[in-house]
Amino acid sequence: MSETDIYEKLTEKILAKGSKILPRLWAMIASEEEAKTLLAMPGTPTDLAQKIGISEEDMKKRCEMLFHKGLAFKSHKGGVTTYRMCRDLTQFHDASILWPEAPRSYHDLWQCYMEEEWPAYSQMIAKFLSRPFTRIIPAGIDLAQKQQVLPFESVLDIINSASRVAVTRCTCRVTAHKCDRPVEVCLQINRGADYTIERGSGREVTKEEALDILKKSEDAGLIHVVMNKSEAAHFICNCCEDCCMTFPILIHQGIKVCAPSRFLAAVDPETCEGCETCLDRCYFSAITMVDKDGEEIATVSAEKCMGCGLCRITCPSASITLAEAREKQFVPGAQ
Repeated sequence: MSETDIYEKLTEKILAKGSKILPRLWAMIASEEEAKTLLAMPGTPTDLAQKIGISEEDMKKRCEMLFHKGLAFKSHKGGVTTYRMCRDLTQFHDASILWPEAPRSYHDLWQCYMEEEWPAYSQMIAKFLSRPFTRIIPAGIDLAQKQQVLPFESVLDIINSASRVAVTRCTCRVTAHKCDRPVEVCLQINRGADYTIERGSGREVTKEEALDILKKSEDAGLIHVVMNKSEAAHFICNCCEDCCMTFPILIHQGIKVCAPSRFLAAVDPETCEGCETCLDRCYFSAITMVDKDGEEIATVSAEKCMGCGLCRITCPSASITLAEAREKQFVPGAQ
């Protein structure tokens, strides 16, 4: 197998056959020997050493380096460590961009992929998904008491119930450089935190620090995004409309790879001051100004609102509320 074939095979294994850029990314981060090892996974260092034909000690070092680079992941069972390569494009993206020694050229090539190939690829994937793989969680923790805010859609509950929390840099803003919003704001929860801390791609934080990060993110106009399921969260990303993998293609091309929250914003026409602060906070053009008795007030389009809550937390007259608009079964796995 030629060197080119090896990197194309890795690209095929993450379900992105035909990409012109991903093989180049593989070649930048993995040597030919490392690529062969990835293709031989899953396996223990002992198994892989036998397959590749090197000593077990050398294979252990190679597997640890692949783990460090974000290309291989560990599982522990019965005192045995098994390694597998990243399973899909998103995992390759998120893990390898946080490779501590990644050169700027590696990040730039990822951004080239995001601009040239990702939109068409994501559109294809979206057609096969039964539902988007991520979901928005509304900003703030003080939704109206009568509303049923479930533990998996409250950042406060997710953090307070976590066994461990870590923070990493946002991989999208690391590569895109399209805004000046905070970068070290993506939270890893429980097993995600264990992985981050062991690998050295982030740092452990207290729950108080995590909540401060979430508040800072909300103030900066970032939207909380989690995995689209009701089970324990592994991450809380804090996303912008410029750099994020999902929001630009959702906003500009309608590719639905992120689901809305179960809530919708609503404006009280009696108290709205028409300041237009909410217009600047909405990524999705869901808020417009309308005439009411000769004065301009805000109104929300239910069809466009994603229920992120960014408009509500900065409304100076507290005229915006969030109300349940979808049953809890809207979230996969909710009972």
